[in-house]
Amino acid sequence: MPHEITTLEELNAIYGEPVKAAQIKEIDYISDHYRAFIEASPFVILATCGAEGLDCSPRGDPKGFVRVVDRHTLMIPDRRGNNRVDSLRNIVRDPRVALLFLIPGIGETMRVNGRAVLSTDPALRESFVMRGKVPACVIVVKAERVYPQCQKALVRSKLWDPALRMARTELPSVGQMLEALTKGSFDGQAYDAAYPERLKQTIY
Repeated sequence: MPHEITTLEELNAIYGEPVKAAQIKEIDYISDHYRAFIEASPFVILATCGAEGLDCSPRGDPKGFVRVVDRHTLMIPDRRGNNRVDSLRNIVRDPRVALLFLIPGIGETMRVNGRAVLSTDPALRESFVMRGKVPACVIVVKAERVYPQCQKALVRSKLWDPALRMARTELPSVGQMLEALTKGSFDGQAYDAAYPERLKQTIY
């Protein structure tokens, strides 16, 4: 590829030194201010790595669902999903994780990098019960690098601007995607029609 950057020296020549605030903000613990941000977030993206490559998985619940145990430890309940368990499989083999917390309407995000383990401790799982359902396991993260990300990406994207919200009908449904992938052998219309009730019954 022409004009490809192949060395750190080339990269540094283009971007130079990070701004002072970007250096100050990174710490190896969860400060009180950083904790407030995490506990206000109803949505986090979990990034993991494994033998098959990288994985990035959304996790969401009412705000505060990610529990800050102490200045170095976070806990995330693993709610019911589709049983692919890509993230969990990766964590078992490679504990490195990265978290990106978002709060609706807020421009800044919070980032946590660290290492994780999976716990099936019954009492711990019970402490995360939701609508009578207990998570299969809890992701326990030891934070190693914690810092906020500035607003630029969310401002540029206008992510929280209600005027830019799309109607779901403007894009193909999951059923339509699956039907196309299977060249018609999958009944996408039936899948989509059943999904609202299936979601209600299986969300937890």
